[in-house]
Amino acid sequence: MTTVLEVRGLTKRFGGLTALEDVSLAAGGGKVVGIVGVNGAGKTTLMNCLCGIYRPDGGTIRIDGHDTTGHAPHQIAHRGVGRTFQVPRVFGKMSLIDNLLVPVLSRDQPDAQLLAQAEAMLEQMRLIHLRHNFAEELSGGQQKLLEMGRMLMPEPRLVMLDEPFAGVHPQLCSFMIERIAAMAAAGRTVLLISHDLTSIYRLSDWLIAMNQGRIIAEGGVEDIRGNRDVIEAYLGG
Repeated sequence: MTTVLEVRGLTKRFGGLTALEDVSLAAGGGKVVGIVGVNGAGKTTLMNCLCGIYRPDGGTIRIDGHDTTGHAPHQIAHRGVGRTFQVPRVFGKMSLIDNLLVPVLSRDQPDAQLLAQAEAMLEQMRLIHLRHNFAEELSGGQQKLLEMGRMLMPEPRLVMLDEPFAGVHPQLCSFMIERIAAMAAAGRTVLLISHDLTSIYRLSDWLIAMNQGRIIAEGGVEDIRGNRDVIEAYLGG
């Protein structure tokens, strides 16, 4: 298995608060790595460090063998990294088509080809009938699908999904699970944060449980389900 992401000893502090402490993990191509933990465990902080929103205070991040520690978000994106957010960040006053074109406008491709790619992505996301609508007119779940499609337009190798199922209708949630499974089947590495344990257990090849900025357990679904430290973190000691 080719290692796409390698993290060693990652630490992040905010003043006197240590949000991440000595976090290490690795992820290979075509695999879904699920990250679970209670609110404040450090999951989103980890993702923010990986994609360049936060600069780590210690440790290293390597993507496809390249050290990206402390690099800017656009530099990391150019390494083939895509990211979605718990609250989708779409361009509300732009059409769905234009939202999808934003990350690929600098490509040396004919406009017609880029437009066809955007329409094909909207077809995949079941949003093609809304292609000329403004993004702000979509429901929260549809905006998450739009953001996911926009993330996939540059064809990233590593994708990071922060709470994609939060506040989403169960029917739409099932469709999102299909799309995430398809990302892994296409060879992408997927980092998935979710409080929806049923969905994350179903999708993940490997699970990492965090608490208070540390990894407290990792392994397969049954390893995490039965881990006493994980149960205590969720239910209290």
